[in-house]
Amino acid sequence: MSSATFETQRAALADVVAIPVTPFAEDGTVDQGTHRALLGRLLEGGVRILTPNGNTGEYYTLSPEERRLVTELTLDEAGDRAAVLVGVGHDVPTAVASARHARDRGAQMVMVHQPVHPYVSQGGWVDYHRAIAEAVPELGVVPYIRNAQLVGARLAELADVCPNVIGVKYAVPDAARFAAFARDAGLERFVWVAGLAEPYAPSYFSAGATGFTSGLVNVAPSVSLNMIEALRSGDYAGAMKVWEQIRRFEELRAANGSANNVTVVKEALASLGLCRREVRPPSRLLPESERAEVAAIAAGWSI
Repeated sequence: MSSATFETQRAALADVVAIPVTPFAEDGTVDQGTHRALLGRLLEGGVRILTPNGNTGEYYTLSPEERRLVTELTLDEAGDRAAVLVGVGHDVPTAVASARHARDRGAQMVMVHQPVHPYVSQGGWVDYHRAIAEAVPELGVVPYIRNAQLVGARLAELADVCPNVIGVKYAVPDAARFAAFARDAGLERFVWVAGLAEPYAPSYFSAGATGFTSGLVNVAPSVSLNMIEALRSGDYAGAMKVWEQIRRFEELRAANGSANNVTVVKEALASLGLCRREVRPPSRLLPESERAEVAAIAAGWSI
């Protein structure tokens, strides 16, 4: 694997990293036609990197067969129009099988979900990611970090043995901790993606991030793209104008420990007639009292 290939992957990460929803049909199965339509809408809207099997895609509610289906649908729809960063995780054999499936279907990168094991040692974190990265040396690997205890030196240690670890989705809600972590790991060594989406993007960009994830982008691609254009040009005042525009939507998603993170996105899409609002447990539909507010926000963006 040449470094030039990884340069292409690194460049792709420095963008709005869209986390598509997984729409469900009336019978509860993955709605493939609607899924393709939503992906097509993102691509038409200017999105250039997609993460199937991300948290906004209800990753942990999907069966292994459904995760493979979502991967294949996304790669097929993206074609040469967008990079695809496939989410993988669970136990090591499952993650490795998912990464190899993604590779065999044409993906160039995988995002490794934060380990959900209740007991994560720092050395064990390295071992887990190393086992996955070494199984697919030709793929760019992006750890998804939500563990505030993890130190940057551990990421550097991982990359020393796995040069295909090229980027990081950092999702600890602490901009100062992010700044320190990135510098301890190697600011220039990795592509830093702000993993807490638009609300945290301005502060994380000021500390060295060059991309951010987004679930909101499913609803209004232009809003997310407006923010990254402002951040790329150093226009923090412009970025904060977008921040103010998306604030309430993201507050609704973040409330009660992010209980309605996916629910609010699907509710907005449903209000626009783009997919059904249904989510799977342990998520739940919004109460009627909050639906109108979400619909009003989405309608305002679509003008």
